[in-house]
Amino acid sequence: MTTQSASGGESPVEREQGGLERKMETRHLTMISLGGVIGTGLFLSSGYTIHQAGPLGAIVAYGIGSVLVYFIMLSLGELSVAMPYAGSFHLYAKRFIGPGTAFTIAVLYWLNWAVALASEFTAAGLLMQRWFPHSPAWMWSAMFIALVLLLNVLSVRLYGESEFWFASIKVFAIVAFIVIGLLAIFGVIPIAGYTHAPLFGNYAADGWLPNGVLPIFSTLLTVVFAFSGTEVVGVAAGETKDPSKAIPKAVHTTVLRLAIFFIGSIAVMAALIPWRKSGVDTSPFVLVFQSIGMPFAGDVMNFVVLTAVLSAANSGLYVCSRMVWSLAREGMIPRVLGRTNFHGVPVFAVMFSMAGSLLALLSSVVAASTVYLALVAVSGLATLVVWASVSVCHIRFRRQWLAEGHAADELRYRAPGYPFVPIAAIVMCVGALVLVVLDPSQRSTLLYMIPFVALCYAGYHLKTRFASSDAD
Repeated sequence: MTTQSASGGESPVEREQGGLERKMETRHLTMISLGGVIGTGLFLSSGYTIHQAGPLGAIVAYGIGSVLVYFIMLSLGELSVAMPYAGSFHLYAKRFIGPGTAFTIAVLYWLNWAVALASEFTAAGLLMQRWFPHSPAWMWSAMFIALVLLLNVLSVRLYGESEFWFASIKVFAIVAFIVIGLLAIFGVIPIAGYTHAPLFGNYAADGWLPNGVLPIFSTLLTVVFAFSGTEVVGVAAGETKDPSKAIPKAVHTTVLRLAIFFIGSIAVMAALIPWRKSGVDTSPFVLVFQSIGMPFAGDVMNFVVLTAVLSAANSGLYVCSRMVWSLAREGMIPRVLGRTNFHGVPVFAVMFSMAGSLLALLSSVVAASTVYLALVAVSGLATLVVWASVSVCHIRFRRQWLAEGHAADELRYRAPGYPFVPIAAIVMCVGALVLVVLDPSQRSTLLYMIPFVALCYAGYHLKTRFASSDAD
């Protein structure tokens, strides 16, 4: 196995970049990971979780989700420092699970982000209609498509810089929300509907778990998917300066901030908004800001959500293109898609990925109940598959590392809690899949997912069979 050397120097495989350049810094890596997660799910849909599970139940659900993400990121941190490849997931799977599984994971993950990318462009167009109600949404969508494409094509540093500022706006909005909310909770600033400090009375107003324990598990699946995107750190590892320092720092700071932002926001919402009124019609962020008399609360949050959408689209195109680039480098798809320009950007992979997202966008218009529905269903479980594969690869990597005579202390970054961390993560991912089976609204995703995965394996084996016959 070719990974890091015991002396701490880079191995030939690690130096092999295929034309990609290491231009991103730790701050870029951290914000890219935060930007991939903090989106419309937190700003718009978080109130729904409170409404379903109750105040305490929502915090418990997000707490469990945070633990799972932390475990996955610890495993990914060790793998990414040892083998900092761009498009890392399927390369780890190829090395430690099998090439057929690696191909399937790459296709699933690419499809996941391509479909998400299409929905983000649609959302951006609709958000602009708040300010320009008589303008066509497609015009704004087209403008944002051009902007995101430009940011990804010019240079990886420009992409990292733009994502840093996109994510910074979201982070600032969340911090401001938590701080203002805490001031309102303790009566420092007045809030409509209360003549005294609200404190935490809403938590116990109808009992600690007004809907019982089961809604915690039914909303847990939504929470797990809300955290998807943190794994982008692994994709960006191959284009990061000094990954042995940048990746561990990004792993720990990202998960800590996510836990604070998500759980902190939920805690403030639950304290200030009665759980029965949460997540019904309006964003809980807007409800809180309006209650304290913040001017233009709706417009401010519309801007923040628009930034979140563009950030997600920016990350989505980056991730898609690196998956395509990596597959092309492996010879699984035409190798021309693995070429880079003089800035180290895989332009053909970027263009191919944008074309894929535009086809998904088109299907959402002309075949929403058939083709697009199937695409959304297949991509929905991709994150769980990737997370589980990362944990399996971590276990097999560590076993092989020790079998070759190395000691765990020789690793430049060693995930704490091994082997409990990856095993627990696998159990939690399997548990989430069980929730899919038990949830009637989610069960249909498996009807699309299983045959699609079978087709991916079949496609891989046909490709390798034809390749071997041509070689003969």
